[in-house]
Amino acid sequence: MGLRGPRRAAARAAIEGLRELTELGLTSSQIFRRADELLRPALEFDAVCWHTNDPSTGLVNSVQSDDLNLGQFQDAVHLEVWADDLATFPKIRNSGVHAETLSRASRGVPQRSIRFREQISRHGFGDELRAVFDAAGGMWGCAAFMRVEDRGPFPAQQRELADAAAKLLGQALRASHIPTAGPPGADPTPAVFLLDRHNRPRALSGPAEELLSRLADPSPTSLRVPTAIAMAAEHARRATHGLPSPHVPVRIRTHDGHWYLLHAAALREMLPADPAADEVTVVATPASPAHIVPLHLAAYGLTAREQEVALLLIRGADTREVAQRLAMTPYTVQDHLKSVFTKTGVGRRQELTALIMQALNTPG
Repeated sequence: MGLRGPRRAAARAAIEGLRELTELGLTSSQIFRRADELLRPALEFDAVCWHTNDPSTGLVNSVQSDDLNLGQFQDAVHLEVWADDLATFPKIRNSGVHAETLSRASRGVPQRSIRFREQISRHGFGDELRAVFDAAGGMWGCAAFMRVEDRGPFPAQQRELADAAAKLLGQALRASHIPTAGPPGADPTPAVFLLDRHNRPRALSGPAEELLSRLADPSPTSLRVPTAIAMAAEHARRATHGLPSPHVPVRIRTHDGHWYLLHAAALREMLPADPAADEVTVVATPASPAHIVPLHLAAYGLTAREQEVALLLIRGADTREVAQRLAMTPYTVQDHLKSVFTKTGVGRRQELTALIMQALNTPG
């Protein structure tokens, strides 16, 4: 990576430590704290903001930081959703890399970034290094590392180190989603949140109040609702303005391991001065097997093709039927099966089905 002396030793220690995270059975919050300890000496950042994501859509659904005052986090959420900025998490992911610096993306003129002008520079930082934690086709998390202006921009070697680290963190976060035995399924009653234009709850129904605590962010913020709910609401507002926005529900996992889907819809303005303008209704419902099973398979590290094979087997298809449906030879199906069995730790199709069915009855 071109690093020398202490930096090179710190980088090597960070990579070796991150490789071990997958095997430790840590939660996402614990993974972030350990990653902070490992990467801070190597990346030489002064502050970091960690996020988990909906693996399918890549939308941020939590925030964790011991360095930053999140008293204006509502503004950060708004910028993240509405600003067509440089080096955003989606743009980094779509570029094919795992990490990018704002200084490089702006060609040395970070003032071109609205995020830099309105947030980063106002807090005394001179550069930002963002990383996306992808693994097995899903985006399991992301982070923004910042350093004070006096220390200059992140050099290319540290961006390369962050790129390598991001891949390992993606694997660790993916593994943290492997289902384990736990309490029974979630309350099937939908939870309804009515939010004003500032994402403050105006009304709650069903188990909404109880669900707020189970979805609470690891770090306190200025938001009156968890990050996932605010993000879903902002994207619903984008949709009403005809702007591109995910048209699928946001997936979020509670602290006790249950998956929920967040469906958001903006209320229509009926009068020019309607006080309900920009209000949004967010409905949280327990995720169905159709939404959970692909996440469980991805958590075991199955590729997209292996997931297709596994899903057909779980639905009762035999080797010939799988081969026909997926336009592959029976021998290729068998090769995929071997890999599926190895990754999930089972030896037969019946065991694979039992494993997934058991996961549907316990938190994931």
